[in-house]
Amino acid sequence: MLQPSKLTPEDLGEELASIIPGKDPELFGSIKRIPVLETDLSSKIIPVCEPTLSGNEARYVMDCLESSWISSTGKYIPLFEEKFAAECDSKYAIACANGTVALHLALAALGLAPDDEVILPAFTMIASINAVTYTGATPVLVDSEPDTWNIDIEQLAAKITPRTKVIMLVHTYGHPVDMDPVMDLADKHGLFVLEDAAEAHGAEYKGRRVGGLGHAAGFSFYANKIITTGEGGMITTNQSELADLTRNLRDHAFSSERHFWHKYLGFNYRMTNMQAAVGLAQAEQLARFVECRRQNAALYTHLLQEIPGLVTPPEASWAKNVFWMYSLLVEDEFGMTRDQLRGYLAERGIETRTFFIPMHLQPIYYQTFKGQRYPVAEMLCRRGFYLPSSSSLTEDQIHYIVDIIHEAHQEVTR
Repeated sequence: MLQPSKLTPEDLGEELASIIPGKDPELFGSIKRIPVLETDLSSKIIPVCEPTLSGNEARYVMDCLESSWISSTGKYIPLFEEKFAAECDSKYAIACANGTVALHLALAALGLAPDDEVILPAFTMIASINAVTYTGATPVLVDSEPDTWNIDIEQLAAKITPRTKVIMLVHTYGHPVDMDPVMDLADKHGLFVLEDAAEAHGAEYKGRRVGGLGHAAGFSFYANKIITTGEGGMITTNQSELADLTRNLRDHAFSSERHFWHKYLGFNYRMTNMQAAVGLAQAEQLARFVECRRQNAALYTHLLQEIPGLVTPPEASWAKNVFWMYSLLVEDEFGMTRDQLRGYLAERGIETRTFFIPMHLQPIYYQTFKGQRYPVAEMLCRRGFYLPSSSSLTEDQIHYIVDIIHEAHQEVTR
């Protein structure tokens, strides 16, 4: 039977153990809230993110049900793929089961070997590194830039070896990576560039959409993403051979020569027609969702900028950040720790999430990277958290959230 890693935060030592967040605080805690007016936000939970299903989702899904096309064939899969490819300025899009398998499929199609290395950021969600591990290749970690929170490109260049085959970039929390120097490195060394764009639907780099900037990209459509299919993913690419191969691999690698004839080790990584129906309806609203998130982020930043000790999310001059999650860093000057502020917000019905725990501190990967330190990734983990960020978030909700943060700061500094 598979056994879990027995590593605990305390095994990391006092300094690193202090980085690892505990359980999420209980919403409202022990405080009993009695609604006074229907508009009284103090009696309602504001979730960190919830899907906005305000378009043709129900109509398209009902079409699937009425036509009986509910599995992995049907008209909505190619329609969704075509629409999403256009949104990413890509020639091809391949729908699949989720964002993790989108990355895995793209890497599997490259035929990576155990001695091959894939460079990726230490600060990411664990799906990124797991996709590498599934192929048998060796993950190589790089720290983040303190200004964009994305992979540090100078350190990336220093990690390239003759064994390096792939650079996996993560557009962290919706902010695109500075792509030009990365593509220059890839061209110089003959490397494949895979964008992990799970958090960056609609983000732009110098006016160009993510998903069409590298050689391929993987997207997630989990329920908290900018557009959702509940569960789902997509590969985008401009390479016809890669598109054909990943499309084949996602469906058990059935051969076109004869049925039940398989020349590759394939996977059951398909998306259903019903999921694609939701995805098409969501993709039709992508521009509006992105604009809502950007407007909400601008309001958050405007209201929060006068509170000392809070670092608002970055947006480089060449970037269009889509603010998948509105993210804050809590510095000592604020007067509370990040976790204390999260608890204060939770007691008032405001749900938040901490930043990712870096890959070198994950129990399953600790021995792989033992002794390695990534100070920016560790700082982001220690200080960072997200505020509610749904596309449907209202101005009144944002004002209420910021008022509570002001209140927290005043309580500890008066």
